[in-house]
Parts: sequence; structure tokens; C-alpha cells
Amino acid sequence: MFAIALSLSLVLSGCDINLLSKYVALPQFSLGLNREHVVRLGHQKYGTLSIIRMHRAVEERLRPLGVTVRWNQFATGPQLLEALNAGRLDFGHTGEAPPINAQAAGVSLLYVASQPPTPAGEAILVPPNSPIQKVADLKGKKIAFNKGSNVHYFVVKALEKAGLDYADVDVVFLPPADARAAFERKNVDAWAIWDPYLAAAQHATDARILTDGQGIVANREFFLSSQHFAQTHPDRLQTILDVIAETAEWAKVRPREVAELTSPLLGVGVEVLEHVAKRTSYGLNPITPEIVAYQQELADTFHRLKLIPKPIDVDQVVVMELPSIHKKTVSQQ
Repeated sequence: MFAIALSLSLVLSGCDINLLSKYVALPQFSLGLNREHVVRLGHQKYGTLSIIRMHRAVEERLRPLGVTVRWNQFATGPQLLEALNAGRLDFGHTGEAPPINAQAAGVSLLYVASQPPTPAGEAILVPPNSPIQKVADLKGKKIAFNKGSNVHYFVVKALEKAGLDYADVDVVFLPPADARAAFERKNVDAWAIWDPYLAAAQHATDARILTDGQGIVANREFFLSSQHFAQTHPDRLQTILDVIAETAEWAKVRPREVAELTSPLLGVGVEVLEHVAKRTSYGLNPITPEIVAYQQELADTFHRLKLIPKPIDVDQVVVMELPSIHKKTVSQQ
């Protein structure tokens, strides 16, 4: 079981970086040019890390240590974790489903922390004049969504709640941009999507929300690290967590500023991003046993549906406590 506390003494002393290796066999990496002086961070088209990128707060904290920060933006969580697996990324964020698929594929990752649930941040959309009025009406219909993404699990659970099986619908796997195009051309009957793509569609089309995630899924964001990075640079990992906690507190009460700050980076309109920010639950929480159990249920569901090739134990890749220095600012939501 990989259930290890990143303790304050570990972070402050920087002396016990071999602690993680007692619990997991770490892969060998080619460090490459100046690898030890670079932190590679990944973000998607929303979220706390995109705010941090624009604030340049991590750069300010790590510059005195001679460490450079390199950022990469990804359209989806699965793409981000592909980069983590390839050794091109040290730390990033995704929703609930991508790390399940990645762990099943052998990706060397760690759940480090979570964001509070935002169930209204994902939804199943239908055209305004669609005869589909409830989720049960999706039987035999085409529904588009990104394979292995957060909404993949949302669709499964929404169908189950409506008394349908996953096999009762015609699934069309498409990335967000292609899915929106197919939806607008009416090549599919419904589209499951997350923010900010969801908010953008709400602002640009007359799409109707059939259901969102409320009462169906948690829709948490997870902050994920490569095992190599967590073992080798716990001090840098602590710095990133501190900045996330501080930024989350700032963002909670400044939706308009969040939108104005991140719009140029993300290429999404300010009004859309303000909509997203207002329904996002910013914060930073430890990975609790309850969260592990939720993720394990997700993994078991995906295995039962043959969406992952083998069963997995989520607790093998979980950091069960945040450093104590961090708990002073952690969200209690």
C-alpha cells in the first residue's frame, strides 16, 4: 500500500527524500539537460493551476533556488497524464477518471491532494428542441464525450441512476472541440462535457442541460505528481502545494478577476470564465479514506464495464496526508 504522509520534517529538512522509495519501486528516468533545475507543470483550460501560471507565483518561490518553471497546457486530463507517463511532466491536475485509466495503464503517478467537489461543473447537454426530456430518454441515442475523461464516469453513473446500462446508449468518443461540432451539426443526440467547455456552450448555443453532476458524481479535481518528482524533490512539491492553497483562497472571492486574468492564456471569453469561476469550488484538501473509496468504486466500475484492462488498487498511489504546514490553509469544504 502506498499510503505515506509527506511530513513537515521531510519537507523542511530535505534530508529524507528516500522515504518514498521504501513503499514503491520507482522507474529510472533520463534526467536530460538541466532536468534537476526545472519543474514541469501541466494545466488544462481552467482551474487553479492556470491562475497560478498567470500569477507566476511558483516561479517567484523557486527562482531563489535556481529552479526554472516550464508550463504546458492540455486540452484534456488523459493527454496531461500521457505527458506525465512519458517523463515530460512533473505535476498537474485532472478530474476523477483520468488517473484511474492511467494507473491501469501502468503510469507512475501519485494522488497528492484534491479540490472540493464541483458537481455542477459537468453536464449532459441536448439541443433546445430535442424530444429527450430525461436521462432515461437517452436509450438508443448517440451521446458524445471524451474517452477516459471525468464525464465518462459521470455518464455511466447518470445512466445507472436512470435505470439504464452503459450498453443502452450509442457512445461516440470525441475530444471536446470535435464533440461540440458534432453536437451543433446534430450528428449526436447529446453531449457530456465539463467546464469551461460546458459554460462556453451555454453562452454560445441554446443547448439545454439534461442533467448535471449534482446528486450523481462529486466531480473533484486531483493534483497529481510523478512518483519520481515526489521522491526526488519533496521541497518543490511542498512549494507548489502552498501556492495552490494560497491561490485557491484568493480565487474563491474574485471570480471576475480570475476570469480576466486567465482569459488571454486559455483563449476563452471573460464572461464564460466568470461563469465557470462562480461555480467552481476552489480549495485544497488531503486525500481522505472516503475519497480513496470513491475513486476505488470508480475503478471497479470501469473494470466491470471493461473500460480498463485490469483491476487496480487506488490506495497504492495515494499520499494520505498533506504536510502539516499546509493544513493551516487547506479548504474545509
